[in-house]
Amino acid sequence: MQKIHVLVVDDEWTIRNLLRIYLSKSGFQVSEAGNGHEALALTGRQRFDLILLDVMMPDMDGWEVCKRIRQTSQIPILMLTARTETKDKVQGLNLGADDYVVKPFEPEELIARVFALLRRTSMADPAAALPNTIVYKEMQIDSDARQVTVNDRPVELTPKEFDLLRFLAQHPNRAFTREGCLEQVWGHDYFGDTRTVDTHVKNVREKLRAAGLSYVPIQTVWGVGYKFQAAEDHK
Repeated sequence: MQKIHVLVVDDEWTIRNLLRIYLSKSGFQVSEAGNGHEALALTGRQRFDLILLDVMMPDMDGWEVCKRIRQTSQIPILMLTARTETKDKVQGLNLGADDYVVKPFEPEELIARVFALLRRTSMADPAAALPNTIVYKEMQIDSDARQVTVNDRPVELTPKEFDLLRFLAQHPNRAFTREGCLEQVWGHDYFGDTRTVDTHVKNVREKLRAAGLSYVPIQTVWGVGYKFQAAEDHK
């Protein structure tokens, strides 16, 4: 499965390193640029799926970088800014930024905003969409057909069982709380409790096992929730 490629642009190495760690753990391919000129050079040479762009950089700030990128590309841009004034946020959005996160930020929140932005932009631009087909060894998850197969045999999942499996598979080796799974799969307006997630995970595991899957892809992370673990990561 081809990874989604994110470019992190920030003049602070510590911020770039932190973002690289969290993005890599969430399954992204990460490139870095330490200033605006380097970012423009990289975007001119290769394709990225999303840019995390710091506003306050010396020589060429993030607003100027965003403006220049927008002259040739509609790649999703998420601005990182220490400014909280509304007029500064409006300026970034007017220049073509898609979203912004205020520093200091929680890495988990930023990752969630990245996925939300990718989902929004994929609706408008199919070329920027998350992979439609996810393949892990003998299991295939086809988003277009909403079908899971194991060794080419279809597995009959309910709509929410499919959504939960696909969501976790899109973020391999990243642990999600039960509350996080509820929010991502069932939505903000769902009023059920976290036992719903446990029940759906149990059903998915049983159905995949019955279909002949040779490993358990949804692993329990004690004290946290669940994560998707690919076959090659199992001992």
